[in-house]
Amino acid sequence: MKPYHESWESFLKSEFVKPYFLELSDFLKQEYATKTIFPARHEVFSAFKANITDTKVVILGQDPYHTPGIAHGLAFSVKPGARIPPSILNIFKEIEDDLSQPANRNPYLKRWTEQGVLLLNNTLTVEAHRAASHAGRGWEVFTEATIKHINKTQSHLVFILWGRHARNQAHLIDTSKHLILESAHPSPLSAHSGFFGCRHFSKTNEFLKSKGLAEIIW
Repeated sequence: MKPYHESWESFLKSEFVKPYFLELSDFLKQEYATKTIFPARHEVFSAFKANITDTKVVILGQDPYHTPGIAHGLAFSVKPGARIPPSILNIFKEIEDDLSQPANRNPYLKRWTEQGVLLLNNTLTVEAHRAASHAGRGWEVFTEATIKHINKTQSHLVFILWGRHARNQAHLIDTSKHLILESAHPSPLSAHSGFFGCRHFSKTNEFLKSKGLAEIIW
């Protein structure tokens, strides 16, 4: 069984044979063989398991959680039963403040992906206990290509960019057909610098509704 939906196959296969990705693959082979790397190899492309044509919202993260037992290939999402990191607690707090109702505080966000939310990290792998340890190895090139692809092939998307790394991708997005929402990262280090009060969840649904699309049940 392929680790991604067939609708992504043409794009992914075209990236997999490029020199940068071949170098990245060699690096990852050595990393997985000699170190503890997250997520598990079969979960690296979890964000691509949904049909690309169902995509309505793209949320960009930085890199996977580097604490054991948490990351499973979806940005910000947490494996069932794992400790909940502070960033996602802040996301739930903003949902509740924004929508004036209790949030579903289950940190396993597969329910979002089933509604068309693409949870994509800028870097898809990380070494245990070493944040950003796989930065600069080629994943950023891959993520940029992914954003360019969905920007070109899909319509009426909401791109939610939290933090500097995500906001650096804004120039890749065509604002004549997509909506960009930007703020500080939900991390405790920056959430009070613009994430809290951003109202991205209601703004997303307002945009989707204006395009005749189903709103996301956050």
